[in-house]
Amino acid sequence: MIRFGRDVFVNTQRYAKPYVGNGLNCVNCHLDDGRAPGSAPMWAAYVAYPMFRPVNQQVNTFSLMLEYCFRYSMNGAMPPADGPVVTALTSYAFWLATGAPVGAQLDGRGYRVVPEPAQGVDVDRGADVFTANCQMCHGANGAGLRAGDTWVFPALWGPQSYSAGAGMHKVPIAAAFIKAKMPYKHGNTLTDQQAWDVAAYINSKPRRADPGLPPVPVKR
Repeated sequence: MIRFGRDVFVNTQRYAKPYVGNGLNCVNCHLDDGRAPGSAPMWAAYVAYPMFRPVNQQVNTFSLMLEYCFRYSMNGAMPPADGPVVTALTSYAFWLATGAPVGAQLDGRGYRVVPEPAQGVDVDRGADVFTANCQMCHGANGAGLRAGDTWVFPALWGPQSYSAGAGMHKVPIAAAFIKAKMPYKHGNTLTDQQAWDVAAYINSKPRRADPGLPPVPVKR
């Protein structure tokens, strides 16, 4: 089950496709198979739950966080709580957290905060950063790169990317992820200013609406 959990995590498109509504895999935001510090690793997340979160004013379980990922980041639906996909993902996270103290806020959890630059954030500057550093992998139109049916690099906006309700749609979170981990395998090469600007640029682009909000009425 742990092995299947890793399979789901790395290739969600194949192993949990009925519950995914875009082109993303778990590993796109949680790098190195969910192990990389500073990229919301599963070993740090698992032991932090259950925990109270002000954002929804309730105690959140680990399985609820999985639901948020499927609904908001993957534009899909939560797999059955007692089904093989959730059981496998939970087992994999439990295994990654072997030896970690329950309830601990471990160093490397989440995404490292990047201070907002004194110059503010500029979408036009972010477009230049994207052209120079991102579009080679993610495409000039942010649609990602596919080889047949396999996503090689994820879409950053549009219908195959995360929704407006995803955590990555918050500019500070996107900037922290970009600063530490992007360009891929070359993290910490962009300045704080560049990371914030390009995060704002990416998140200014169209994408699916927040599924937690009612749809915008259509004018007739």
